[in-house]
Amino acid sequence: MPKTAMINARIEPKLKREVEEIFRQIGLNTAQAITLFFQNVKNHGGIPFDVKIPNETTRKVIDDSRRGKNLVKAKNADEMFKKLGL
Repeated sequence: MPKTAMINARIEPKLKREVEEIFRQIGLNTAQAITLFFQNVKNHGGIPFDVKIPNETTRKVIDDSRRGKNLVKAKNADEMFKKLGL
């Protein structure tokens, strides 16, 4: 079946660039990635991942991290786990 349907969406340019770089790294273009997403929605009968409103604790952590507040910085995963006591 020929691909003839068009999708137009306004996306924040920085997000688009960052996501397209991830697609490039895994060998996909944007159209292929959207097709995969649509196929997964069809196969799952809905969004193929949880979409939830974050609870108050999660929301605070997200807001803090966006502000660069209360971050644990590490050079690698081992250092991070050590700093976190895990």
